Amino acid sequence: MPYDIDPRLLRAFAAVAEELHFTRAAARLYVAQQALSRDVRRLEGELGAQLFVRSTRQVALTAEGERLLPYARRVLAAHEELAAAFRAEPARPLVVDVGAPVGTAHRVLAEARRRVPESCELVARFHSGLTGAAAALAAGRLDVSFGRFAGLPAPARAGLDHQPVRLERMAVLLRADHPLAGAAAVPLGGLAGETLYAAAGNPHTAEWTDLAARLFDGRGIAMAEPFPEIEGAEEFVRVVRKHGWSVLASTEFIEVPGMVLRPLVDPVPLSPVGMVWRRGLRHPGLDALRAAAREVGAREGWRALPDVDWWLPAADGAAMGVATGVATRPAAQDAAADGVAPGV
Repeated sequence: MPYDIDPRLLRAFAAVAEELHFTRAAARLYVAQQALSRDVRRLEGELGAQLFVRSTRQVALTAEGERLLPYARRVLAAHEELAAAFRAEPARPLVVDVGAPVGTAHRVLAEARRRVPESCELVARFHSGLTGAAAALAAGRLDVSFGRFAGLPAPARAGLDHQPVRLERMAVLLRADHPLAGAAAVPLGGLAGETLYAAAGNPHTAEWTDLAARLFDGRGIAMAEPFPEIEGAEEFVRVVRKHGWSVLASTEFIEVPGMVLRPLVDPVPLSPVGMVWRRGLRHPGLDALRAAAREVGAREGWRALPDVDWWLPAADGAAMGVATGVATRPAAQDAAADGVAPGV
């Protein structure tokens, strides 16, 4: 009796023994009937015994076949248990904070979901703010988030990995009756004397408020007073409309009835968006997200710099892989005062 019988041969034998029909057994195993017959003959040769009596109308087990069948079943069951013990477990759901149901992160998630098998679950949550997400990432309560990586404290960045995704152009959300609402774009200088809401008072979005403060500095733009964290798009719309705030935003933003979104220019301020995850994380969903961000970004030029003057703090430029330039227009003042990398 050989000790190294191929389980495939035993599987072929068991299928024929149970079906007593070579054609049905072949269909059950998804193999050609000729291949199945060849495997049965090979097993008979290795055992030195005839296992079936074949005729044009009938297939029957011989006495040797009857004796082998219970052993073959036990061997195949043990083989399946062994395979199951080392079979990779389905990946757990990957929790991804996209901030809002619009914009860069939402689009990357949608593309990644088209790439993964049905068994790979990417679960979205909508808590905007990378500062707030950083603690959840470190603790394992969240897997992936998006935002301004350079705006996190150095200790938080130390435990995270980062992939640059997009340089979003910034915008301002204005009341429909605002004097600047009719313009196709709003120059930053035109906001001098204005007060803009930039989430001051929300500890989860401190990196965004800091970016706004850097942008407003020296331009005569005031930051709206700190306000409690606003949760949910519906509540955000209610509060903004009630207070009549103009809002610093990006050019992809939720719709707010009675307000209009206008891009900012002269210079074009850029909001750096990176994908951030806990260092050492391995998951097929993360691989899909990273690939989706690269491909969509390359296709749509997400990391391309404007061909006019632009504004971006130097630390953010370094995190996003953006080389500093030399300004030829008022953006040069930012470079001197804030380490800003303006475009030419």
